Amino acid sequence: MLRTEASSHLARRAMGILAIMAMALAPALWQGAQAATNDNHVETAGLFADQGPLYDSNPEPTATQPVTLGLRTFKGDITSANIKYYDTADGQFHWIPMHWVANDATGIYDCWQGTIPASGSEKYYRFQINDGSATVWLNAAGITTNEPSAGDFFIIPGFRTPDWMKNGVLYQIFPDRFYDGDTGNDVTDGQYTYAGCATEQHAWGTSVFARVSGCNSEVFFGGDLAGIDQKLNYIKDTLGADIIYLNPIFESPTNHKYDTADYYTVDPAFGSNATLQQLIADVHSSGNGPRGYIILDGVFNHTGDSNCWFGAETYGTLTCPQPGADQSQSSPYYSYYTFQSWPHSYSTFFGIASMPKLDYGASGSATRRQIYASPTSVVQTYLQAPYGIDGWRLDAAQYLDAGGNNGSDATNHQIMQELRAGVKAINPDAEILGEYWGDPSPWLDHGDEWDSAMDYNGFVQPVSEWICGEDENGNGASITPTQLDGWLHGTRADLPVDVQEAMMNPLGTHDTPRFATRCGGDIWKTYLGLIFQFTYIGTPSIYYGDEYGMQGGADPDDRRTFDWSEANLGNGAVALTAKLIHIRNTYAALRTGSFMTLLTDDSADIYAFGRFDGHHRIAVVLNGTAGTETVTVPVYELSMVNGSGVTDLLTGKQYTIANGTVTVGVEGHYGAILEQ
Repeated sequence: MLRTEASSHLARRAMGILAIMAMALAPALWQGAQAATNDNHVETAGLFADQGPLYDSNPEPTATQPVTLGLRTFKGDITSANIKYYDTADGQFHWIPMHWVANDATGIYDCWQGTIPASGSEKYYRFQINDGSATVWLNAAGITTNEPSAGDFFIIPGFRTPDWMKNGVLYQIFPDRFYDGDTGNDVTDGQYTYAGCATEQHAWGTSVFARVSGCNSEVFFGGDLAGIDQKLNYIKDTLGADIIYLNPIFESPTNHKYDTADYYTVDPAFGSNATLQQLIADVHSSGNGPRGYIILDGVFNHTGDSNCWFGAETYGTLTCPQPGADQSQSSPYYSYYTFQSWPHSYSTFFGIASMPKLDYGASGSATRRQIYASPTSVVQTYLQAPYGIDGWRLDAAQYLDAGGNNGSDATNHQIMQELRAGVKAINPDAEILGEYWGDPSPWLDHGDEWDSAMDYNGFVQPVSEWICGEDENGNGASITPTQLDGWLHGTRADLPVDVQEAMMNPLGTHDTPRFATRCGGDIWKTYLGLIFQFTYIGTPSIYYGDEYGMQGGADPDDRRTFDWSEANLGNGAVALTAKLIHIRNTYAALRTGSFMTLLTDDSADIYAFGRFDGHHRIAVVLNGTAGTETVTVPVYELSMVNGSGVTDLLTGKQYTIANGTVTVGVEGHYGAILEQ
C-alpha cells in the first residue's frame, strides 16, 4: 500500500478515467441525487473529497497539528464512513470513524468529518464509504469498489511550498531575446570564436538561425538584464505577473548559456553582477507593480568546457588562475569531473563534448561544497545578500549524481536532499523548481527534495494535445475531453496538494515549439490555452511572447526576439492575459481552492470544472471547437443553489441557476469563468 509500491503512472491515469466517467452524466443525475437512500448501494456520483480548504483543515500541518478531513456524499445515502491511513512511524494502518456534520447549501449533500491526530510522521490516507453491506473506496486517484493499493492522499508534516509560488504568476525570459537595454554590451560579429564558430550579431526581429551552418548558439541579438529591468513595468504592472524566471545568465560563450564558464560572474553581454543586484531589487520593489520574486536557472549537472574548473576551451578574454581538470590531473578541480581516459574521454551531458558532466562524489565532496553545501557555494551565494534571489530552477535535475552516471539513482536523491537543506538554511521560503519531463513524484512525494517541478507531464502535454492536436514537441497527438480529464486527474493524484498548487504550468518553454505554432497560428486557440492555464491548479507560467501568440518552431526557433509592438493592451491576447491574471489574483479559489470535474462532453469537445473554497464557487467552461456551443453545467455539484446568480468574469454576463444547472453560450476556442 505504501506510496513506493504504487502502480504505474499509466495505471493511475486509468483509475482517474474510471473515476470520472460518470461525471459526464452529471446533469441527468440531478433527479437521482434527490432519491439517494440507505439501500445497500453507494451513489458514487455524490462522492467527493480532496485537500482543498473545505476538505482539509491543515494541508501543510506541523508535527503538532491534527488534520480534520471532510467527505461529501449524497444526503442520506450512506450508513457510515471511515478514514484509513498508513503511518510511516509504525508501518501500520489506522482507522478513524467519520461523523456527519452538516448538509450543504443545496440540501443535496451530506458532509462528514474525521480527524487524524497530530504527529511528525508521513501518512497516506483513503476513505472507506459504506451503505449497509455495500462498500466503496475513495482516494486521490479516484473511486473504486475494491480497496486501492495506490494513489492515496498525502499528509507530510513540516513540509511547506512557498506561498508566493502558489499564489503568483510566473514570467519566463530568455535574456538575449527579450529587450536590449544597453547596446554597449552587445556581442558583435566576430567578437570571439568558440567551438569553431565566430559570434554573429543579428538585428532585432530577424532570423535566429546562424549565417554559418551549425553555429546557432553563437547568434546574439543584444537582450540583457538592463533590458529586463527597463520592461518590468510591462511584466508587473501591465500584465500583473510577479515572478520572473530567467534562463541562465552566468558567463558563457553561447546565447543560451547552458554551458557555464563562471557561475560567479554575470555574462558581460547581459551586464554585470551589479546589474543583477539592481534587477533583483527592482523585481522585489512594489513601485513598478506588485512586489515580485526572481528565480534563476541553475545548470548544475554540467559546466561548459570553457569553465576554469575544466579548462579545455577558451574564448574571448576569459583567463583562468589555475589549470583545469582537462589540463592537469593535479588540478584542484580534477575530482569535479569523471574521466574514463584522461584527458580526452570524460562523462558529458548526453555526449555533448562542450558540456562535461560534474561528478558530485560522496557526501561532503568538494563538488557538493562548491555547488550548494557551503556559504560560498553557488546556490547559497545568490540566495544571500547582496543578491537575495527567491529560488532556483534546476536544469536537468534528475541527472546530478556521482561517477559520471546519467540516471535518477539514489545518489541523485541524496544530492537533492542536501541541496534543499542548503537552500532552506538561507531562505526557508525559497523555491526549488525541478526540471523533469516525466512523472516528477519521486522528487516531490516526501517533502525533502524539490518544492515543485515544470509540469510537462501534467499540464503542457495534455493541454497541447487537446487544444492543438500536437504534443509539446509538435508531434501529432489528439485527445478527447474525457481523456484529458483522466490524464489531469491521474497526474494530480501523484503529488501532494501543496506541490500541485506550486507546479509551473506553461503553455510552452524554451525547449518546446511555441504553443501558437503547435496550434497552427490560430490566436483563438491561444485564448483557450490562456483561460485554461489561469484557472487550473498550479502556477501559470508565461514564456515571454506567449501572451501575444508568438510563433516559433523547435529550438532555436522558439527563442525569437520579443515583438514590442505587440506588448500593449490593444493586443487581444495581451489584454486577455492581463484580465486573467487579475481574475486569478482576485479569487483565492483559483489558486488554492478545490478542483472538481463538472463535465466532459467528447462530442461537443467541452471540458468544464469547478474551483471553490469557503468564499467563492467558480465553474470554468472550456470550448475546444471552432464554433459557439451552448453548454449546460451541473453547478449544483459546487453547492450553488437554485435561483442564485453567477457572473461570467470574462464577459460580464449574468446567469441564473435552475434545476441545479446553468446554461451558457461559449464562443469557439474560448471559455467562460462563472463566479458566485
